[in-house]
Amino acid sequence: MVMAPLWTHAGPRELTFERDVRPILKTHCTHCHGEEEKPKGGVDLRLRRFMDKTLEDGGHVVVPGKPEASEMVLLIREGEMPKKGKKVSPEELAVIERWVEQGARTARAEPESMAPGMLITEEDRAWWSFRPVARPAVPRADGQTPNAAPSRVRNPIDAFVLAKLRERQLDFAPDADQRTLIRRVTLDLTGLLPTPPEVDAFLADQGANAYEKVVDRLLASSAYGERWARHWLDVVGYADSNGFMEVDSPRPHAWRYRDYVIRAFNADKPWKQFIIEQLAGDELAGVTHADTGQAVLDLQRRDDLIATAFLRMGPDGTDDGAPDPKLARNQTIAEEMKIVSSSLLGLTVACAQCHDHRYDPISQADYYRFRAIFDPAYNWENWRNPSQRLYSLYTPEERAKAEEIEKQVVEINLEAKAMTKKFLDEIFEKEVVKLPEEEREPYRAARATAEKERTPEQKALIKKYPSALALYSLNLYDDAAQKKVLAKTAEGTKLRETKPPEGRVMALTEVGGKVPESRVMNRGDHDQPKQAVEPGELTVLASPETAVIKPEPLPSGSTGRRLAYARWLTGGRHPMVARVLMNRIWLHHFGRGIVNTPGDFGVLGERPTHPELLDWLASEFMDGGWKLKPLQRMMVLSTTYRQVSRSEPSLKADPENKLFARFKLQRLDAEAVRDSMLAAAGTLNRTPFGEPVGIARDLSGRIVVGKEELNNNKDVLKVVSLGRDDFRRSIYVSVRRKQPLTVLDTFDEPTMVPNCEARNCTTVAPQSLLLMNDTFILDTAHAMAARLRDESPGDARGQIVKAWRTLYSQEPKENDLFRSLAYLAEQTEAVRSYHHGIQHAPDAPPPDPQLEALASLCQVFLSSNRFLYVE
Repeated sequence: MVMAPLWTHAGPRELTFERDVRPILKTHCTHCHGEEEKPKGGVDLRLRRFMDKTLEDGGHVVVPGKPEASEMVLLIREGEMPKKGKKVSPEELAVIERWVEQGARTARAEPESMAPGMLITEEDRAWWSFRPVARPAVPRADGQTPNAAPSRVRNPIDAFVLAKLRERQLDFAPDADQRTLIRRVTLDLTGLLPTPPEVDAFLADQGANAYEKVVDRLLASSAYGERWARHWLDVVGYADSNGFMEVDSPRPHAWRYRDYVIRAFNADKPWKQFIIEQLAGDELAGVTHADTGQAVLDLQRRDDLIATAFLRMGPDGTDDGAPDPKLARNQTIAEEMKIVSSSLLGLTVACAQCHDHRYDPISQADYYRFRAIFDPAYNWENWRNPSQRLYSLYTPEERAKAEEIEKQVVEINLEAKAMTKKFLDEIFEKEVVKLPEEEREPYRAARATAEKERTPEQKALIKKYPSALALYSLNLYDDAAQKKVLAKTAEGTKLRETKPPEGRVMALTEVGGKVPESRVMNRGDHDQPKQAVEPGELTVLASPETAVIKPEPLPSGSTGRRLAYARWLTGGRHPMVARVLMNRIWLHHFGRGIVNTPGDFGVLGERPTHPELLDWLASEFMDGGWKLKPLQRMMVLSTTYRQVSRSEPSLKADPENKLFARFKLQRLDAEAVRDSMLAAAGTLNRTPFGEPVGIARDLSGRIVVGKEELNNNKDVLKVVSLGRDDFRRSIYVSVRRKQPLTVLDTFDEPTMVPNCEARNCTTVAPQSLLLMNDTFILDTAHAMAARLRDESPGDARGQIVKAWRTLYSQEPKENDLFRSLAYLAEQTEAVRSYHHGIQHAPDAPPPDPQLEALASLCQVFLSSNRFLYVE
């Protein structure tokens, strides 16, 4: 908890209950002493005047001016209070003691009466992120420090950043060189390396707007959407599996939402529209559950409905045999509430599910008012499992054709069944005559009787002559007859494959006319409902119109709650949404957020380093029609972005780079590592959209791209390649919560529990081990070597230069070339010596020491920090 200093230059600061003491008591004490219906010990610490109470032993909670006589101070000093949870720190105790010593004052008159529960004060509402977004004036660019030319303030972003730098006697670092800059911005905007021709074109362009043209080209590329959609998919918890315990069943139709997000980014869809569609696309489309099946056939309404999968992305085990179905339903809803609140509000609203929030002014009643906005669509007492929230894309004609084909397949299977019976009956007649004559008719009768209805005598007779039964296993008697039956069955299977493929849409809808009553759940327990609540905004954020969200029901029969809420969020007056979104975009471009806790703008989150800049970006975003690309263009064109990553003055004065006086050195994220390797090898498959690429567990236990081939015991025999799909961009690889792709997992691909507000970036030994040993790395290095040799045959020096230009966007220095050529020579001889005298299989290709040596060098290049980091 951040506390104001107790002393100023003028002497001790006058403390007040509301500003200084109440936040400490709320964190440690009021959940037992005030917020419950019966405060423990009869002591209520929510208001100052409640502390005048005389205790049973004659003492007083607080005696103004006398800390030594105040029971609250004494109990905290002795460690007796609080009894549970984190203890009051010495710094916090000092604040309480000083406040009592000064007379235990309040800032204003307190309420005459107070019901149990949380009190939200003016100080709560004054928290920086709860205040309305105000557009600040852009600082002037003149009067700069001597070493800062006004021309280095390229846009308002630079003016705000420079104003902070001046306060610390700092300046911008120099601009990065052109090669560094194009590599940086290309990886940033597309997640891929710039190609050597792209670098050459940039270097050759002497125009003043050369860099601007590069940025505009990248923002217009399809790779931009694939890169930036991934950032949003992290926040929403995107996965192609349901994530319930170890079952983690497939979620086969989630990919349509992934494609919707990519298209939205590429089209620069206004975020106002983007958010509304995701929260209430079904209500925009004018449908409820009953008529969604028809609506998905309309392309525009289909996109609106696909967007609502945003509200279906959290873990959901309700189709997977959860032992307590009611608990599983409510857990699913709770996970979705975490995703919605952290992604759009930047608040830990979920902490108020079981009790009032310990730190932020969010009551438990607030949590259930917030949840009530979504209750009609989730409705845990009238629940629909994931499989019941899928809608077929069959047209009437396709459905009729599919039904006709299925009817024919059923007839074919009946024929196969009849064939089987005929063959078995013929075999039986041959077998039964081998039995003693007096037992033949009883055996026929036993065979004709259903197994569960057979008498003990019949069961004994069949057990006596089991080989004569001829009822189940045709292949044991007549292999030729079995083949005829299988051929007939295969005929049906082949016909079934001619059905039109049936796509499905995963969406969130309401059931018309079924609106559940929303209640506060005592301690978050669905079996302990308390008072009913109306849907509404969090009290601390609410306007008079949104304190209760109760729109007129829509003509479709949907309640309209989510649509009304979405329009409030994007109406321009909400204090959180634009700030949260702009902070996330800034974080991805600059390596740290203006608020470096992107999912927590509350009391426990970090304070903004540049609050005026954040507000300016938020207001510019909203005033510009909620378009993202113009703001991103401004960010990457700024001097702040173009700086070098090495600056001694900045590193010394600001090691964490909170002031942005240099560019933050960043490691490539997991997807960029894999995709850039594939691109460098020339194997990257850029086919967009569609069903996710399958993954499998190989014999070493690694999760790789491919398809498992199993034996009869369901053990993996091998992993079968998917052909060119093996090399698709990582965003199209299946995301399984319990089975992350090993290459991506090692480089910090997030596990969705339920979502990822900000990725970790680690440097750990398994990364080096993977780069040295993983078959993906070895195969990719080999493919890159083959490409280099094809493009520069017989020219080792040219191959090395090409590799450097491809991976690093740089020309190698003479010493780099010398060392690389020496390595190639040594490795070539080592490979040749290794293969000498080894007996190779007759059909195996002859060893190629030069290619193997070049592949080894490529692996070194791919494993280097020069490749893995962006400076």
